[in-house]
Amino acid sequence: MTTSAAVCARRRWVSSLAAALRVLVHSNLFISLAAASVVVTTIVLADLPPDPRPFAIVFAVTMFVYTVNRFTDLEEDEANVPQRAAFIKRYGRLWLAIGAVCYLGAIGFAIALDVPGVGYMILPLLAAVLYSTVGIKRLFLVKNLFVGAAWGLIPLGVGYYFGQPRRFEIVFLAVYVGAMITIAAVIFDVKDIEGDRAEGIRTVPNTYGPDRTRLVSQLANLLVAAAVVAVVALGFLSREYLVLLAFQAYVGAYIPFATPDRGPLYYGFVVDGEHVFLAAIVLAFEWLVW
Repeated sequence: MTTSAAVCARRRWVSSLAAALRVLVHSNLFISLAAASVVVTTIVLADLPPDPRPFAIVFAVTMFVYTVNRFTDLEEDEANVPQRAAFIKRYGRLWLAIGAVCYLGAIGFAIALDVPGVGYMILPLLAAVLYSTVGIKRLFLVKNLFVGAAWGLIPLGVGYYFGQPRRFEIVFLAVYVGAMITIAAVIFDVKDIEGDRAEGIRTVPNTYGPDRTRLVSQLANLLVAAAVVAVVALGFLSREYLVLLAFQAYVGAYIPFATPDRGPLYYGFVVDGEHVFLAAIVLAFEWLVW
């Protein structure tokens, strides 16, 4: 009886944890944390002064933009991610309102504090409109590059905030984040093969198959890792940046398991959580090693 009760209690705990993670993923709280984590990585690696304001701004903007995207992609999500579609149908308006308040609050906050480049805060909303309504997401590979470029703007925005947008470290991190998010976006499409085919959207996975997609993504991951080593070896960046190789290992570890039957927690938590992992590793090295 004791063993049976312990097993039941463990199952309830696991079920509760999974439910909590689904809320974090479906509500866009987690992806917003991931985007804001890029701010942390940029500040630490570029040796910028700690400042919570860029973190809060990126979190708020991402929250709004991704919630808008959930509504524009609702029809596709009903085929690709039915649990997320059901969540948005039930709670979407609430989270959209929260996202809108966060976004408008971030703009007002930036204006009140005279944050540099506040006008550029409209760009994420324009990007969301271009991606979802103009049809960029229907263009083969372009949508992945577009998402990568959008995330690559985060380090540039941090550099602009601190008045150092052209520093090599900032530009490198912008290109690096853009490249790695592009790889993640391609992998993310593996779960959406059937739904994208039904909508007439060509992606790398539904054109070349999951196996080739994983192979090419892994090769791209190794290529980026080699570029990091080369740039450090040539003296353009300090050895601190070799911490990025831990990130490459994380990406390399999840790519082989990216299959169409993986659930939303795998893609929404493991894949989307890659930059939360990177920020944690960078902070750990900052406190313990550097």
